[in-house]
Amino acid sequence: MALTPEDVVTKQFQHVRFKEGFDPDEVDDFLDEIVVEWRKTIEENEQLKARISELEAGGASAAPAAAAASTPVVEEASAPQVKAEAPAAAPDTEAGVSSTASNAAGIIARAERLHDEHVSEGKATASKLVSEAETKAAGIVSAAEAKQREISQKLDTERKSLEGRITELRQFERDYRQQLRGYFEQKLADLDAPESGKSPASTVGL
Repeated sequence: MALTPEDVVTKQFQHVRFKEGFDPDEVDDFLDEIVVEWRKTIEENEQLKARISELEAGGASAAPAAAAASTPVVEEASAPQVKAEAPAAAPDTEAGVSSTASNAAGIIARAERLHDEHVSEGKATASKLVSEAETKAAGIVSAAEAKQREISQKLDTERKSLEGRITELRQFERDYRQQLRGYFEQKLADLDAPESGKSPASTVGL
C-alpha cells in the first residue's frame, strides 16, 4: 500500500512516559513540513505529467497539420520545428520528473527513518523499564524472604526458650509436690506415733 501525505498527518504514535526522546512538538512541526513539501512534490509531478501529455498530444496533431499544408516549404519548415520542440522539451520534463521523484523519495526516506528511530527508541525504553521493574521486584522479594527468615528464626528461638521454661516449671512442680507429700506424710506419721513418757489416761490417779 502506497504511503500518502494523509497517512503521515493521521499517523498516531504512542506516548511513552519516563523516557528520554525527541520533543513531540518539534517532531510534529517537522512532519508538517514533510507533508507540505510532499504535497507540493505531488502537485508538481501531476503538472509535469499533464505537460508531457500536452506535448505528446501536440506532437501527434502537428504531423497531420503539416501534411495538409499547401506548400512544401511550409511543410518542411513546420515539420522540423515540431521535431525540434519535442526533443527540447523532453529532457527538461524528464529531468523535472526525476528531480521531483528524488525529492519525494528523500522526504519519504527521512519520514521512515524518523519513524524507525521513534520505534527503536520506544522499544529500548520499554525494555529498560521492564528490566528495571524486574530488578526492583526481585529486590523486594529477596528482602521480604530475608525478613521472613529472620522472623522465623526469632520465633523458633523464642519457642525453644518457652519450651525449656515450661519443662523447668513442670520439673519444679513435680519436685515441690514430692517434697510436700513427704512433709505431710512425716507429719501424719508423727501424729500416729504414741507419745513417749506419758501414761494412759485410764490409769492416772489410781
